[in-house]
Amino acid sequence: MNKKTKYIWYTLAICCLLLFALILLSSIIALGERLGRIHLAVEIIFYVLIAVLVFFGIINPIRIIVGSPDLAIVTSLEQNDPKVYKVYKKVASNIANNNNLPDDSLKLLTEYQTKEELLINLQYVFATDIKKDLNKIIINQAKVVLISTAICQSARFDMITVFTINLQMIKQLVLKCGFRPSMRNLSKLTVNVFGTALIAEGLENMRLEDVLPASSLNVLGEIPLIKPLLSSVLQGIANALLTIRIGCVTRRYLFSDGAVVTKEDIRRQALKEAAKILPLVIADTITFFPKKIIRFFSSKKKNDNEVILEE
Repeated sequence: MNKKTKYIWYTLAICCLLLFALILLSSIIALGERLGRIHLAVEIIFYVLIAVLVFFGIINPIRIIVGSPDLAIVTSLEQNDPKVYKVYKKVASNIANNNNLPDDSLKLLTEYQTKEELLINLQYVFATDIKKDLNKIIINQAKVVLISTAICQSARFDMITVFTINLQMIKQLVLKCGFRPSMRNLSKLTVNVFGTALIAEGLENMRLEDVLPASSLNVLGEIPLIKPLLSSVLQGIANALLTIRIGCVTRRYLFSDGAVVTKEDIRRQALKEAAKILPLVIADTITFFPKKIIRFFSSKKKNDNEVILEE
């Protein structure tokens, strides 16, 4: 990729971040003005709380991601350059500090003699201890997106939620690996995340008529409250699929920059992997709700029995 194309991606990423910041700011001001009608103190507390959430939910993850070392830069330097060894040491330190590694793996990252030995150790730990945990992060964040966007019926909230959770997922993947994708790939990810957030906002207006055939809708129409509930669940599943895709693209960028796999069609592979992971997310989410409901009613029944015994 030539420099001109690279800077186009940089510009697009910055524009997406600025546009999201404007959307977020307008939503915050609109809600703050409504709360201000109740009392000025409520509005001030709201702005303070939002400032804290924005820092920890958006600004700090961006700082962590951008501040992480970039393994792709190593390929553009001479192998004898001291910066190469410095990058490897930083990555090893990040992995050792941000993961609960077995003692043997931790020893590989802290006790080495040469740059070549450190590189071999990094590749071994990445393949044996780190790689297997990346899917867990993607699945967990997709579950959060599915549940939050299925419950909430606000298009703007869905957009902000999807953007923030995707950002948190990328941060967790970067921390787990100890390094970040190249700036070019990060720019592409930024555009993808913003596009996913816009799609999430549009999905709020999705109708079952656009998804299911008329025969199925007639059957569902006879069941009370099932149509709005099913519509919300479908929106959550669609957002979860988009989140999984972002996670798979991020993982493949990391693998490619870390020289773990050969270069390939990342988009096509990401969609295939997302289709495989989505059933796991749905299954985990379905089992999540019944357990909570059963626990709630069991607790309630127990309390009622205690009241009856007291009487």
